[in-house]
Amino acid sequence: MKVVLFCGGLGLRMREESTRLPKPMIPLGDRPILWHIMKYYSDFGFRDFVLCLGYKPEAIKDYFLNYNEALSNDFVLRDGGKTIELLGTDTHDWSMTFVNTGLTSSIGERLRRVRPYLDGDEIFLATYGDGLTDAPLQDMIDTLVANPDKAALFLCVHPTSQFHVVSLEGDHRVAAIRDVGKADLWINGGFFVFRKTVFDYLEPGGDLVEEAFGRMIAEDRVMAYPYEGFWAPMDTLKDKQNLETLLESGTPPWSRPAGLKTDEASAAS
Repeated sequence: MKVVLFCGGLGLRMREESTRLPKPMIPLGDRPILWHIMKYYSDFGFRDFVLCLGYKPEAIKDYFLNYNEALSNDFVLRDGGKTIELLGTDTHDWSMTFVNTGLTSSIGERLRRVRPYLDGDEIFLATYGDGLTDAPLQDMIDTLVANPDKAALFLCVHPTSQFHVVSLEGDHRVAAIRDVGKADLWINGGFFVFRKTVFDYLEPGGDLVEEAFGRMIAEDRVMAYPYEGFWAPMDTLKDKQNLETLLESGTPPWSRPAGLKTDEASAAS
């Protein structure tokens, strides 16, 4: 089962960083956030990735072309530096297909352009290159599989923004004001499970969520997977700082996803 990664956006809300790097390559610790997202899927055994490139594609290609597992893992050096024994690995069994899907393409168009690289998979996974979660991925997949009439399932989460939701009565009377995270609102968390029939709803140049999802919803072919656990975007520098703090704890939530058995987690680490 392949994983489509949308890596082509401009990352305008993180302009300070994205002027030199595509947003998925912005570092989180000593690795880009894209690596952390891929590791999440890898932990569940999904290691065949299709990367939809757009903005500064050479930065993503160069990172993986020159990736050295010895620089990212502990190792033993022997024979005067001639032999390296890795004490941990991460990307050695990943397959990565790099596809230039256009600088300004919509997400829907990027997905259309990588269709030939999905090998006709009945079900495939997809996500953006700027969010992390510990959601139980296998249960998400099983939920879609158990509903053969549905074409798509997406992670549904509470927003994390510190804005406040205001309830109005009339033009000026405030009935209530509360943190958006406590307002029982749900948003698209950006982690998808698709059947290949999703391509029947994608039009050239069209958007994935607002347009294709709208068509599927009209036919009752979309499922939400409400999740109360960890989910966080990296839309702003403040978001990045929050994720860095979690990473510095040594066991960030996304490194131990829900639904992953202890022995699987040990084997994947």
